[in-house]
Amino acid sequence: METKRITVNGVELAYVEQGEGPLALLLHGFPETPGMFRHLMPVLAAAGYRAVAPYMRGFAPSQVPADGSMLMKDLIADANALHEALGGDGDAVIIGHDWGGFTTWGAAAHAPERWSRVVVADVPPVRFYERRAAVPEQIHKNSHFYFFQMGVADQLVPVNDFAYLDWLWQHWSGDVPGFDSAEDRLAGKDALRDPANLRMGLGLYRQNFPSDAFGTENWEMGRVLAELPSQPTLYLHGSEDPVVDEEILADIVAALPEGSDGALLQGVGHFPMVEAPEEVNKRILAFLSESAGK
Repeated sequence: METKRITVNGVELAYVEQGEGPLALLLHGFPETPGMFRHLMPVLAAAGYRAVAPYMRGFAPSQVPADGSMLMKDLIADANALHEALGGDGDAVIIGHDWGGFTTWGAAAHAPERWSRVVVADVPPVRFYERRAAVPEQIHKNSHFYFFQMGVADQLVPVNDFAYLDWLWQHWSGDVPGFDSAEDRLAGKDALRDPANLRMGLGLYRQNFPSDAFGTENWEMGRVLAELPSQPTLYLHGSEDPVVDEEILADIVAALPEGSDGALLQGVGHFPMVEAPEEVNKRILAFLSESAGK
């Protein structure tokens, strides 16, 4: 697919698209690219959507923002500005994974008139993080949140062709039968190879999970993402990604509006869009079709 460019909020973003119809905006996370949605985009296009997947601000080939901001409020502003710039209407849907999932929670809640349906994978609403925050194995699983706060991370992450990012993929997903993450790992590395891009990637954690405010009443991202969407929402989570279990999933769905649903994908890690694309695509299409009355 051709890489196109669009400017929103003073930042030039690269994006790929497929199909025609109502906008389906697909938001990736860290260390990812729009390639995370390569299986979903043609399915959405065939279902009558215009699937658009931008590279997040700061991730090559998108522009590094002049003010260096990777704050959640600006990621949300980018998503809602893309809706406007791409000609989205009230039938648009938004789908996000990882940091794109955080952004999706916020974009849908802050501008409900823009997004008719919402899909998030593998990042629950922030209010549910505290449920496992004190579990030792979960603290270990999220060790990158703390490591990335250190200035030395800028030097250590790129060593041996970004071996740390290879480790993160393994750490988050393990060995999924029939899935080879090499393509996705390479794409994620390429988006962060320039030191300026890497600073932006690490800035997601440094700016949104600052060590002096994270978990306190002064935590800005917690306030920005305090509200849940009012639209029907589908939440997907891999069973091998231990942030969410069956009990927490049930509570998430119960907190979401009528018409929402959720699923714990068995044997799937942190990257369900590429680890289990057939199941994910089927669930997303069924949800969108039911919500839209198609």
